[in-house]
Amino acid sequence: MAAPANIIRPPGPPHRPFLGHLFSFRRDAPEFLFDAGARYGDIVYFRLGPQHIYLLNHPDYVKEVLVTQQSKFIKSRILQRSKILLGEGLLTSEGDLHLRQRRLVQPAFHRDRLAGYGATMIACATRAGDRWRPGETLDVAHEMTRLTLAIVAQTLFSADVEAEAAEIGQAMTDILGLFNMLVMPFSELLQKLPLPAIRRFERARGRLDATIYKIIHERRASGEDRGDLLSMLLLAQDEDSSGGMSDRQVRDEALTLFLAGHETTSNALTWTWYLLSQHPEAEERMRAELRRVLGGRPPTAGDLPLLTDTGRIFSEALRLYPPAWAIGRMAAVDCEVAGYTIPAGSILLASPYVMHRDPRYFPDPHRFDMDRWTPEEAAKLPKFAYFPFGGGARTCIGDRFASMEGVLLLATLAQRWRLKLVPGHPVAHRAVITLRTKHGMKMTVHSATAPGETHPPNSIAAAHPDSPPSR
Repeated sequence: MAAPANIIRPPGPPHRPFLGHLFSFRRDAPEFLFDAGARYGDIVYFRLGPQHIYLLNHPDYVKEVLVTQQSKFIKSRILQRSKILLGEGLLTSEGDLHLRQRRLVQPAFHRDRLAGYGATMIACATRAGDRWRPGETLDVAHEMTRLTLAIVAQTLFSADVEAEAAEIGQAMTDILGLFNMLVMPFSELLQKLPLPAIRRFERARGRLDATIYKIIHERRASGEDRGDLLSMLLLAQDEDSSGGMSDRQVRDEALTLFLAGHETTSNALTWTWYLLSQHPEAEERMRAELRRVLGGRPPTAGDLPLLTDTGRIFSEALRLYPPAWAIGRMAAVDCEVAGYTIPAGSILLASPYVMHRDPRYFPDPHRFDMDRWTPEEAAKLPKFAYFPFGGGARTCIGDRFASMEGVLLLATLAQRWRLKLVPGHPVAHRAVITLRTKHGMKMTVHSATAPGETHPPNSIAAAHPDSPPSR
């Protein structure tokens, strides 16, 4: 897609013919974007194959694209290609269809429903904590995936998928591992070839479909209205015979929210446990707050306003390791951003990973500092210096759900357990659609109970004294 010859482009990395900076981007996209922003400024131009990319590295420019001029942009290539997995779900749909679907789904995330969800989150976290034993080694990435899968299935679909968690998690890993290939230039041609990787993607997609269609068919057979998201989707189909949701649309919305509702939070929690293991002073502040506020009992959604240190720790983890590490839009028409003419068809990227590390807004940005999120400090930040849930009309619909879930799960588990990184375990990110860990997160489990403390009720952990990690 050639831009007019007289277009003046922003500064950027030296031009490379044909593939542009595709290999550098694929090697480590967040760090490539970070280095480009640090070196070339607030708007950066580069190419990925034939695609023209503009990185926005200033809050005002991010606001221009996500809010002020949002009508001039559509979803970028990554989410357009996501339709091969998600279909026309909330993440991928555009225009009137998107507005209709968002209005339909919105009631499931209203504030008055969150307290009920909170009870389910705490119950699931308590069961997860009951499975752990002092001294054992866990892959915390796997554990958080299993936990958040159970929560989203129960809260939004009234379904129990814990027995399927390992297979679902593996299917997600297979899909995300191949997804980078499927969003690259020319991948539409590759998708038509009988390659082993394409077959693996299709098998994994089929595994996720099997779970979703099973949930849908069981609910249809029961005819029960449970007042959850799935009932809303099915009733919308039944009540509107002229333009209701097809079976495929129910699947698309359910799968989108099933995956988005657990993948981002599980990643955020995995990185949070890692950061706590590296910053014992922050962990102790959190545990002191939990003792003061909860006194050994399980938390409730009503405790959230009092769990300020726990919330600040989760916010800081989202700053350093935002699950949605980049947000892309495609210019539907020629437009102007930051004084530059952006030709239609260009991709504009706003990266929370990059912006959250900008020293103009976060002094010593690579340092973990939970006190960045005191009310006084947070009030100093310009809008879109921190945007882990996106912004504008397409802000993550589950942002309050995810924030509540992160704090309640930390509060439930941290009262009982400390998690310590296995010595020598490599820690690195892997940027697919979300910011995953590259090698998992191997950690050992230790009792968090200090002398004179007791575990929360219904815990079996006290029956197992702490012991050295197994080797």
